[in-house]
Amino acid sequence: MRIGTGFLLAILSGLLWGIIAIAIAGISLTLISGLPSAPVLSAGAIAGAVSAAIIMLRAPKLRTNGLYLAAFMGAIIAMLAISFAAPFTEPFATAPIGQAIAIAIIAGAVTLANRACLNDIESGMLKRYTLDVVIVRVLRGFGFVFFTVIVVLPFYVMVMTSLKSQQSLFQNPLDLSVDLTQGTGSLFNSYVELFTKFHFGRFLLISTIVSVSTVLITLAFSIPGAYAVARLRFPGQNVLSKSVLLIYLVPMIVLVIPLYSVFSQLGLRNSIIGLLIVYPATTVPVALYMLQGYFRGLPVELEEAGLMDGLGRLGVIWKITLPLALPALASVSLYVFMIAWNEFLFAFMFLDDPKIFTLSRGVVSLNSSEVPRQHLMAGAVVATIPILVIFLWFERFLVQGLTSGSVKG
Repeated sequence: MRIGTGFLLAILSGLLWGIIAIAIAGISLTLISGLPSAPVLSAGAIAGAVSAAIIMLRAPKLRTNGLYLAAFMGAIIAMLAISFAAPFTEPFATAPIGQAIAIAIIAGAVTLANRACLNDIESGMLKRYTLDVVIVRVLRGFGFVFFTVIVVLPFYVMVMTSLKSQQSLFQNPLDLSVDLTQGTGSLFNSYVELFTKFHFGRFLLISTIVSVSTVLITLAFSIPGAYAVARLRFPGQNVLSKSVLLIYLVPMIVLVIPLYSVFSQLGLRNSIIGLLIVYPATTVPVALYMLQGYFRGLPVELEEAGLMDGLGRLGVIWKITLPLALPALASVSLYVFMIAWNEFLFAFMFLDDPKIFTLSRGVVSLNSSEVPRQHLMAGAVVATIPILVIFLWFERFLVQGLTSGSVKG
């Protein structure tokens, strides 16, 4: 075996993946067990390097599965040897099952990561293209892991905190494990009190009404507007088509104060109607911009055939254009619904009556010293889960609607 840039790059890749794996495992072990399990980063780095070196050796007597099994075992042995069998600064007798699982996960993670990054890479001198391929693989994997942790970790802390009791949070704030022996009654006590004492069911209903109404109003204005920009010819068409997003150059915080003054004089400040005026005003431009690109991508011959068959312009839109534009309408509806559901600034400034609070405004009302922290986290979970489920359900429409009309040919 020739040792060159390929082997050295593999070692560096293994060091990086080992540090990342043991750091994530240490944080996870601390959150799950409540123990201050600080990871020994050097142990993870050496374990990753050993795993990468074994993979690069590619011993001819070992088959593919045997090679990766050897890399897996080598990572475990190196990790335990470097850290003197305490890779998380805690004696192995402390939470032995959890630490054993964490060590196995670290070894498996670095082996899989090295396999993905070093596939078909020789240990000798590498060409510039091959070197770039390895670097891109490592950076892409690092980005995926980094952003996954950034998204999953806060959500995990939020959910686990909502399932804890006030006493357990005071005893050990770092312990985010769940005690299933208490029964489901005490486990979901925060959610029960959230809907019985803090009226979160009403907040949920109001947010649903406001969001759905915003979607309907936005579509009612943006569909004919987008169709006119895409199909009709009139003075200023190009200017209107390119300037619909100029409203987003003005920060919303700048508009809040004059709107607050005007709505107070008109009696619309502390009402749902006020929100239904402001929200569509902020969502119609982006909906119009998205729909006009999709309408331009539809065959104009179909609409011309409808006009020749006796349909009016509204009939063409209703019977031909809209059925063909369902993916775009679904994506726009989902996007507008998410904006209205998560909007906080206008709801915070305009709503003072708790009886008409939206969900985001209701969650903020829990942020006080009089309300336990687990109730605040439970409210955040209630506000997040519906939009997460809806987004995952309509994701294919969102991607299809956003990309349609972007390429012509």
